[in-house]
Amino acid sequence: MKKYAVVLAACASVALSVSIGANPASAAGGTVSGTVKYDGTAPTPKKVEVTKDKEVCGLHPHFEEPAGSTVDITNSDGILHNIHTYSTKNPSFNMAQPKFKKVIKTKVDKPEVIKVTCDAHGWMHGWWVATDTPYFAVTDDKGNYSIAGVPPGSYQVEVWQEKLGTMDQKADVKDGATATTNFTMKPKG
Repeated sequence: MKKYAVVLAACASVALSVSIGANPASAAGGTVSGTVKYDGTAPTPKKVEVTKDKEVCGLHPHFEEPAGSTVDITNSDGILHNIHTYSTKNPSFNMAQPKFKKVIKTKVDKPEVIKVTCDAHGWMHGWWVATDTPYFAVTDDKGNYSIAGVPPGSYQVEVWQEKLGTMDQKADVKDGATATTNFTMKPKG
């Protein structure tokens, strides 16, 4: 049985990336879909204290491809940022990004979850999820996800969330059919 990742990343709300499979899909394939829910009352998001550059600093999410891709780090607000990654399988990256350097390119060669911070703005952080597969999705605001074109076969679908950890579940994918995998994640005690 093949084991691949489903990644759940969250900031203020829950979002999910799902990864399964290793080989490119045939023209048809099947679908893996389901939901990811939180067991209990979700904690109230902490208010982020913006301590400088309040008039322009905001969230500018960008989605990049799986492992082996070049990540474009875009400074769209014209304020000095310092991009700092914390990585174990890929080289760490720590570079200032002044307003005149709109895009910095860096390559992520190996699959892993990489924490990213801005040393100039301590409240800014996020995650890069580099996978070794093209099969992934992001949940909607209700926790639903769907991955189409998955080659027939047996898979382990794994969910990761920055505070809740990982869960996995078996999915048997058949050509033209949908395999449903639902997850309920519990707070760590």
